[in-house]
Amino acid sequence: MSSPQQLALRFHRRRFPPPPVSTSCSFASRLPPSDCSFASSFSSSAGMSPEISMLIRRAALIFTVLTLSALLLYTATDSLRLSSGSLSSYSFARIFPSYLNNSPSPNPTQQLEEVLKNASMVNKTVILTTLNDAWAVPNSVVDLFLKSFMLGDGTHRLLDHLVIIALDEKAYNRCRIVHKHCFALVTEDVDFHEEAYFMTPHYLKMMWRRIDFLRSVLELGYSFVFTDADIMWFRDPFPRFFPDADFQIACDNFLGRPDDMNNTPNGGFNYVKSNNRSIAFYKFWYSSRETYPGYHDQDVLNKIKFDPFISDIGLEIRFLDTAYFGGLCEPSKDLNVVCTMHVNCCYGMDSKLHDLKIMLQDWRAFMSLPPDLKNESIISWRVPQNCSLSSLRHFDSPPPEMDVQQEEED
Repeated sequence: MSSPQQLALRFHRRRFPPPPVSTSCSFASRLPPSDCSFASSFSSSAGMSPEISMLIRRAALIFTVLTLSALLLYTATDSLRLSSGSLSSYSFARIFPSYLNNSPSPNPTQQLEEVLKNASMVNKTVILTTLNDAWAVPNSVVDLFLKSFMLGDGTHRLLDHLVIIALDEKAYNRCRIVHKHCFALVTEDVDFHEEAYFMTPHYLKMMWRRIDFLRSVLELGYSFVFTDADIMWFRDPFPRFFPDADFQIACDNFLGRPDDMNNTPNGGFNYVKSNNRSIAFYKFWYSSRETYPGYHDQDVLNKIKFDPFISDIGLEIRFLDTAYFGGLCEPSKDLNVVCTMHVNCCYGMDSKLHDLKIMLQDWRAFMSLPPDLKNESIISWRVPQNCSLSSLRHFDSPPPEMDVQQEEED
């Protein structure tokens, strides 16, 4: 008769039989014959109790889940970082605030330099405009601005060198949809998304922020053409610029000579070369806002252009002829030579949009003419209309009968 100890040992052996040893190499059926003996010996040496095997499988499962989770989190974070483009750290933090708490903030200067480099011409020149939410909504100013480049004579290629400086998050998001070179310029504690009416405190802050930003572009070594977004580009302006000038600016009223300091400048369009003189000038211009509080950049420029500091630094200033760089204050009369037209001397978004659309219609009508009729200048601007001001009444305009006839032809 077996002892109790022997019965217990037999029961234990029946309950946990030793794992079978396979020498058929079935688990490695795809291995070459020379490797089968290795697989067989491996299986023999790998025997272990079920408890240990279960623990290993659980550990492997936990490790796999953790690895996949970490991989998914890394991929999502990397994708968000890449899609943000030139978005400022302030805007990015508002979208994903926990990210910047654990990471260094991106350097805005490096981001700006990267955008400028991608848009630059071979001589380190870029075209810049600013945009806020009020001008960025669909079918608004920015769409007409970009359309003018596409309709202009030799201007479509210049879009490759245009950088849109977004002043708020909505403007930046809209820029990313309609254009390829965008930069988010965020000013702490200032919201520029609404329409800035002329000479309001909101308007003044936006204008002076622009001057300070343009100084930083010059310090990075980039020359620029700055253009307001309510300026239509009809021809390449570069052939009309003066080669020896540091600072060239459009006019509300041009007196006939580009070096006449009594010309009335308009800060909405200027061409500035990057050098020590222009950088010093922009610093002086920006600091002069404290000397003349309550004035906007254009009025301050009108005052400091006579300052001895300008001649001391040797800055060469030229004023651009309204025959080529016109506006509603003083329209360019000949569509055969006009480069840009500015919807200045105009108040209110609706009025601007109305006259901008009329202006583009006039340009399309002109471009559809055969060359001989273009030279006869049978088409002229039908603007200003909603932007009409009493100060514009002294300019020649077509008689009412011609307006009606031209409208029917369109």
